[in-house]
Amino acid sequence: MSYAVRHHARVAGTGMSVPDRVVTNTDLEELVDTSDEWIATRTGIRERRMCAEGENTADMAAEAGRRALEDAGMGPQDVDLIVLSTATPDHLLPATACEAQALLGADRAAAFDVSAACAGWLYSLLIADGMLGSGAIDTALVVGAEKMSAILDYSDRSTCVLFGDGAGAAVLRRRDGDSAGIVAAHMRTDGSQARLLWRPAGGAAQPSTEDTRAERMEFVKQEGREVFKNAVIAMDESSRETLRRADVSIDDVDLVVPHQANLRIIEAVSKRLEVPMERVFVNIDRYGNTSSASIPIALDEARRAGLAGPGSVVLMTAFGGGLAWGSMLVKL
Repeated sequence: MSYAVRHHARVAGTGMSVPDRVVTNTDLEELVDTSDEWIATRTGIRERRMCAEGENTADMAAEAGRRALEDAGMGPQDVDLIVLSTATPDHLLPATACEAQALLGADRAAAFDVSAACAGWLYSLLIADGMLGSGAIDTALVVGAEKMSAILDYSDRSTCVLFGDGAGAAVLRRRDGDSAGIVAAHMRTDGSQARLLWRPAGGAAQPSTEDTRAERMEFVKQEGREVFKNAVIAMDESSRETLRRADVSIDDVDLVVPHQANLRIIEAVSKRLEVPMERVFVNIDRYGNTSSASIPIALDEARRAGLAGPGSVVLMTAFGGGLAWGSMLVKL
């Protein structure tokens, strides 16, 4: 198989970290008017992980990064750049990547955050890919980390049942002449629909006040049906464009790793792409929607389960707030 490769990076290792605390659908029945059957039927989620008190985004990011570096046979001193995708930064200033860098001990690395919601990790991979291609760096650690439990309204069953906490990471190195690496990618945004999935208050436009807190405006708000419809169309079209840019067909793809937002979305995208679910990786039942962490967590699990290994062609696709979406084809 030949590729129209225009990218510079290859995946040298992956890792993940999720909290020990498991929250089942039955557990949520005690907090909100819902049931295990209602959640599982509509989303495919059975349980999710949630941080313990004092456990934060940077902690999970650093641990996922440490495991990815171990997988790559490297250490923190080998890292030139950390790009951390998160919609749940530990602080508004500085970037959570800075705190993760310190926890990891990667004191040679530059570090910054990317905010592109559920598509953020794919966006971050492309940023790191470009910096590798420029010659400015040799090794990048790209992390998706989210403490979604911190921004959920537990009186809103339409959102609080969907999300979980966790982090995933990949080590990127410059391609070394073989065919492994990022093959093709596609990104898009439609900011005119930003308020379909957002946090209305807590930022500079509408700072936190007693009124915003009383009205629960600092939590995630979502127009579920509209997000569902847009997600299916966008992930399908973006995946097709990525395959077109690579000059390959879906039959050449060994495994599809989609953003884990909703099992019905995943199944709908699978059907539109005409790829059987046996070639689609799903772990939403165990982790829920971990936003930008979902694809790197899934990719790491797929590799460790032997479902994707050296030479495997993997298609990753994501959609989230912004609205922002994208896809990427990688040969491992």
